[in-house]
Amino acid sequence: MTRVLHCLYSIQRWFDSEAHADHLDSASRSFNAVRVLPFLALHAFCLLAFFTGVSTFAIGFAVVFFLARMFAITGFYHRYFSHKTFKTSRGWQFAFALLGASAAQRGPLWWAAHHRHHHQHSDAPEDLHSPQHGGFWWSHMGWFTCDAGFSMDEKRVRDWLKFPELRFINRFDALVPAVCLALIYALGEALALWAPGLGTSGPQLVVWGFFISTVALFHATVSINSLAHVWGRRRFETPDDSRNNLWLALITLGEGWHNNHHRWPLSARQGFRWYEIDVTYYLLWTMEKIGIIHDLNRLPEAVRKETLELDRAPFRRAS
Repeated sequence: MTRVLHCLYSIQRWFDSEAHADHLDSASRSFNAVRVLPFLALHAFCLLAFFTGVSTFAIGFAVVFFLARMFAITGFYHRYFSHKTFKTSRGWQFAFALLGASAAQRGPLWWAAHHRHHHQHSDAPEDLHSPQHGGFWWSHMGWFTCDAGFSMDEKRVRDWLKFPELRFINRFDALVPAVCLALIYALGEALALWAPGLGTSGPQLVVWGFFISTVALFHATVSINSLAHVWGRRRFETPDDSRNNLWLALITLGEGWHNNHHRWPLSARQGFRWYEIDVTYYLLWTMEKIGIIHDLNRLPEAVRKETLELDRAPFRRAS
């Protein structure tokens, strides 16, 4: 009976992440098969591309939607909600929380709580997604499939709990992706009717513009957990095993400068040198210039000088 209730509660949490929170074992790292079914379905639906076909418009839409949501994750879920590296109005805060939530990577408060925990215990046994203790696949997505990964420590995000709109998005974290999917389907059907020359349709645009784009976005994001702690170069001798990696920086709009980030997490810029491409920072800098955000945290002069001094010698390669 207990097992049946656990399954039923897991199903309820597909729609309401706070359902029966008192029955959630936040310390359990055991695989929760029921909880992870939507995640598996997200991947499986990508195979429908063999039936819907493909069009230039669908691929273009998928790429643009990938980039827009990647920025919402890197610029706002990470650098804003997790580290507060800049300030913005409540309206823009809500708008980018919505865009980030459409990535199906849970709510902004859950995301920030887990990331703050990661920085406190990076690559220690308490770090839920460290490859040093769980291996590649666990750090990449295994941690996401257990109750410990699903739960959220509210004490870590007390600064955000005062916003009811953020709490709503966070609690009903499947709502925004569902609405987004419906809108994309409607757009595809409208284009099939009004612009048939584009060669797209509702099903096709959903498969490419939502499912494939979202799966690619997920794996690009979590590659920072799994790869950026094992593959790359270390400029700073941080207590963890974080690395700098150009390729990861390119696919995540700047998050691949992970060793830099662990040296000074409060900087809005993670590419500390001019040649370290950090698209997220360039966009945040532009947003500051036009007044969308303000008080963008710059790299402290002491850390900048430390970076220059270390760069006089070759980077330390991964061992």
